[in-house]
Amino acid sequence: MSFDAAAFSIVWPALLAGLLVTATHVPMGIQVLKRGIVFIDLAVAQIAGLGVIVADRLGFEPQGFAVQIAALGAALGGALLLNWTDRRWPEVQEAVIGVSFIVAANAAILLLATNPHGAENLKDLLVGQILWADPTRLGLVALLYAAILGLWFGLGERFGRIGFYLLFAFAVTASVQLVGVYLVFTTLIVPALATRRLERRRLAAAYGLGAAGYALGLALSLASDLPPGPLIVCTMTALGVALFLSFRRRIAA
Repeated sequence: MSFDAAAFSIVWPALLAGLLVTATHVPMGIQVLKRGIVFIDLAVAQIAGLGVIVADRLGFEPQGFAVQIAALGAALGGALLLNWTDRRWPEVQEAVIGVSFIVAANAAILLLATNPHGAENLKDLLVGQILWADPTRLGLVALLYAAILGLWFGLGERFGRIGFYLLFAFAVTASVQLVGVYLVFTTLIVPALATRRLERRRLAAAYGLGAAGYALGLALSLASDLPPGPLIVCTMTALGVALFLSFRRRIAA
């Protein structure tokens, strides 16, 4: 694919989608790392994806309102369940999250087993179709993310544990349909992990890493014709490792 006007018309919505996901997932990722529940993103994203698959199995339109409600309902149900287990058995919460992810993932595989397009649908759920981000949907997603960020930064710790889980469910439901499970997890964890040694300007550095990962990954996809999702995952991770090592050397010096 060459760098022409047609390519740019495809890439700018994809980049905007990535930046929107980065905007919400970076601060949430820092909190997830602090709480020690790293795989919650995978679990809630997979549960939201399961809701999409169930709605599709029932015959609803792929981008219709019913599918969005099914995805959100599944994610909220999963988030409330994980909030309850966090209060009841906090010492094994990470294990519970892992089991939730595995069960949701395998339930999705079973539901797609008789679908002739099941393998492709599962791939879309995991890897995403970021290059086909619909510009008309991005405005609504931006409004949702703005509300989430307003509550996140406005209320902070006062929002409580259940508030954290519910906001997380809303964010992940929108994000997984924009960029897929793998990119959602990468955006949540890699910037938070790479900047964990920073005491000042951590949020700014994490935002910069997320944005750079999407921009460079999409540029490499244009230049190589390789799928953008895996490229962004690998690019953001490589940038994260380089950033972490540079901070480590600076601290050691």
